[in-house]
Amino acid sequence: MEILIAQIFNGLSIGSIYVLLVTGFNLLLLVAMIIHFSFPVVVVFSMYISWFVMTLTGSVALGVAGGIASAVVVNVITAPMFQHIMRERGSVDINATMVISMGMGMIITDILSHTFNQGFPIAFPDALTGNDQGALISVGLVSISRGQVLTLIVGIIFVAFLFWLLYKTRAGRAFRAIAEDPNGAKLVGIPLLKTGFQSYALTGILGGVTAVLMAVLLGSASAGLGDQLGHKVLAVSIIAGLGNLTGGLIIGLLLGILEAIIQGYLAGSWSNAIAFIVMLVVILAKPKGVFGSKL
Repeated sequence: MEILIAQIFNGLSIGSIYVLLVTGFNLLLLVAMIIHFSFPVVVVFSMYISWFVMTLTGSVALGVAGGIASAVVVNVITAPMFQHIMRERGSVDINATMVISMGMGMIITDILSHTFNQGFPIAFPDALTGNDQGALISVGLVSISRGQVLTLIVGIIFVAFLFWLLYKTRAGRAFRAIAEDPNGAKLVGIPLLKTGFQSYALTGILGGVTAVLMAVLLGSASAGLGDQLGHKVLAVSIIAGLGNLTGGLIIGLLLGILEAIIQGYLAGSWSNAIAFIVMLVVILAKPKGVFGSKL
């Protein structure tokens, strides 16, 4: 029972990361109308920038700020590329934006592989992860680290803030209007490209915060981590229903718990296959996802 409790808490921490990534992915899908498959790669890029700044300056605060700023900058400077496709084609072309995003992810991954730390994985200082301070809670076999608690708490707070922004503010109403009916939103005077640009900035902040939380939780990163996370994000989105924010939140947490339990009780790397087994079952049973697609 103690092992189960420990794995469930660990799963909630991992699941909160999935929720943040899926929320950013779905937000861009709904408002900017792109499948940003490389969004997790941008997050990993921000982890590398954060590590680089910490290594260069020795300051955790500057590293955190640098990581968040880098995610915003990458998202904002790539926005015109996706918006150009939308303007030229005169309509939403999800396939084209997905191909562009995948290409962008490959470029970023190669840059990380050949530029930082001579291609080796990076490790974050204990001043950020808190690993040198031991477990925050330790009862029998249950050991909960500071990183797990921080990731879960900040993840919950940030997701709550995003839902408040989307459902309680004027900007959020504009986002949701575009998600429900882009043509109708345009007729009532909502600027699609400008609002889409704002979504890039917002998801950039979300990506930066997620990068910092992943650094705290994992303590390390590698160039290929973004691709692994990209597959998980796509799986969660399809299982929940593309563009379904509430569904992504629930499925992200459940997937994290399921993976953690499997890691605790089964040998090998079966957890990596679980998301895709579930995804195949859901696609066959409910092609639009458990909670329904918003597209």
